[in-house]
Amino acid sequence: MQKSEFTQEEEALIQREFEALLDDYAHTAHRQKVELITHAFNFAHKAHYGVRRLSGEPYILHPIAVARICVREIGLGSTSICAALLHDVVEDTDYTVEDIAGLFGDKIAQIVSGLTKISGGVFGSQASEQAENFRKLLLTISDDIRVVLIKIADRLHNMRTLGAQPKDKQYKIAGETQYIYAPLAHRLGLFPIKTELEDLSFKYEHPDTWQEIHDKLENIKGTQMENYEEFAQPIRDRLTSMGYNFTLKARIKSVYSIWKKMMRQQCAFEDVYDLLAVRIIFTPKDSWSEKDQCWMIYSAITEIYRPHPERIRDWISTPKANGYEALHVTVMAKNGQWVEVQIRTDRMHEIAERGYAAHWKYKTGESDDSELDNWLREIKDILADPDKDALQFLGTFKLNLFAQEVFVFTPKGEIKTMPLGSTALDFAFMLHSELGEHCIGAKVNHALVPLSYQLKGGDQIEVLTSNSQHPQREWLDMVITAKARNCLNQYFRKEERRYMRHGERLVNDAISMDEQLAANHDQSLARLLNYYHLNTPSELYLQVGQGALRLDNIREIVIPKRGWRSYIPFFGQKETSDAVRSETAGAVGSEPKAASNDKKKEAPKPKKKEAHAIVLTDENLGKEYLLSSCCHPIPGDEVLGYQDEKGQMHIHKVDCPEATLLKTSYGKRIYSATWNTHRVQSFVETIELKGIDKFGVFIQVMQAITKDFHINMRSINVTSEDGIFKGTMEIYVYDRSELDELLKALRKIKDIKDVRRVNEN
Repeated sequence: MQKSEFTQEEEALIQREFEALLDDYAHTAHRQKVELITHAFNFAHKAHYGVRRLSGEPYILHPIAVARICVREIGLGSTSICAALLHDVVEDTDYTVEDIAGLFGDKIAQIVSGLTKISGGVFGSQASEQAENFRKLLLTISDDIRVVLIKIADRLHNMRTLGAQPKDKQYKIAGETQYIYAPLAHRLGLFPIKTELEDLSFKYEHPDTWQEIHDKLENIKGTQMENYEEFAQPIRDRLTSMGYNFTLKARIKSVYSIWKKMMRQQCAFEDVYDLLAVRIIFTPKDSWSEKDQCWMIYSAITEIYRPHPERIRDWISTPKANGYEALHVTVMAKNGQWVEVQIRTDRMHEIAERGYAAHWKYKTGESDDSELDNWLREIKDILADPDKDALQFLGTFKLNLFAQEVFVFTPKGEIKTMPLGSTALDFAFMLHSELGEHCIGAKVNHALVPLSYQLKGGDQIEVLTSNSQHPQREWLDMVITAKARNCLNQYFRKEERRYMRHGERLVNDAISMDEQLAANHDQSLARLLNYYHLNTPSELYLQVGQGALRLDNIREIVIPKRGWRSYIPFFGQKETSDAVRSETAGAVGSEPKAASNDKKKEAPKPKKKEAHAIVLTDENLGKEYLLSSCCHPIPGDEVLGYQDEKGQMHIHKVDCPEATLLKTSYGKRIYSATWNTHRVQSFVETIELKGIDKFGVFIQVMQAITKDFHINMRSINVTSEDGIFKGTMEIYVYDRSELDELLKALRKIKDIKDVRRVNEN
């Protein structure tokens, strides 16, 4: 930002803009606090005096413009106006939040503080910083949603003046506006702002395309308005005869909306026929409900024009999740064009234009909670989790911001709004986190469906639960809502902490039971970590707690046959020397010099890192290393790696026929591989059973799989012929040891004659 004295003309401009702000404020129903707003303006003007924007204009014009958007386009009051005027003071000057609180009170200071915390763009130099900055923006919802509304107003003015920025900054700001701020404005019900943000973002990201569509739109606007007048006149006459006070408005699609439709339908500009929409905004009469009168007007319009049978949208009976209410109908005009008519009351229109601020204004009691209120509460719940990964949160939250919606019903007929693509499991978590955690399936329209069933509009859903059911890792692939993902991640973190506490007790108990190990507790622990190729004690505790690692042979691991010295080099040099001196000093007949010689003699050489060796972990499976479908390896199998021509590593069982061929033909591309997984991922395995087809035998099989081993099944196929049955099952297991234990148990069932793993070579 530049800095120089303001001219008289600039001072006059500043005063005119401030007076325009006061004029906007005077035309609202808010309690007038002109003195407080004037005080905030004078303070901000003094704080920013001489500072200029990149365009060269006085910086103070920006806070004034943001304040005008807040009052004129969002409908906020004096507190928000003052906060908007002061929103850059703490960040750009030497004044503090405490100074603001002393002069303007705690509430204004709190909002300014929230705006200061989220200063700058959503996207920074590093991905984690980008996501964390956005999370700070949403955290302010918990304090005061006006922070987010003012931030959106701030972004809108920045977009309106983006032409002064260099090209690279234009791309950056337009990109994050399209990615986050436009969807956020949409979710808060700020439709005109959302539309303008989208259009401006498109203008700076694709300037040539924007200009081309804009010019074509300008060329036909005259014709469109003529069509509008011809279409609207019969409606005006009918509504007047019905005694309504109303306004009719023409709405032309934005450039961005037209481009989006062209892309979606793969058509030319000339083939976009629904460029025009007509909006009816009326003052309802006291004699009937708003809903009834909207349908009366609908009936009057459809007597004039024929409606499209599949293009009626009733958002009065069921408002959108962001509070939007209206009745939409598409009718055929006299010229053969389809025209959408939107029917709204004054109240509905204000909510549609000003979003949450107007929605809050019209609330009359505790029972008035809308889907928007529920969404805000859900965001607060999600943000209450301090361990939430910022990048994961950003992706999940973005998914839910702009999602289309489906309306579904509870068994009692209550309507619930869910994002398009939601599953039965999402629905269960939406109702309550405990329902989600114990969900085993659902009944949709009285028919049994799996957890992964995608909801459709009008579905009636009953959630089925079992106390023995607990979340599985693969559930994360079945949900799309932020609440469901958050609940699942919280559960898994809690489970990991429980396993770690249990594992820590087991490790400490195993060490303490051996006097020699207990005397060198930290060194014993370090030796265990080295032996299992783990980096931290927490990883060791987790694997032991989950049962993935056993400590039966702990003494052999920590103290090999060569003696205690063999593990000394894994510690620091000083600690090594101290350990050797301590050990040799306690030995009968030993001397210091001999101890020194022993130290030199016994100190082994660092282990040479094996070439062509890879370690398979939960993090790199499926990404760096792909499990081959020909032999279907799982943790615990003996495996090798094969690097193809593109550098991708494929994991095969050592005895896989394909691997045998690869080993003989491409030896230099073969890598040895070891497993280091923590029972985080489950893998689909197929088992085959044969046996005597007696009553109840298959019940025993199912009980062993689901009740005794708590293993989930993906599919089951059973056939019977001449008293012999054959069954094939796809099940989820963590590793080879779990599968082997299950097969052993199944073989013990009396009438089971053969059990095998289908992919066993």
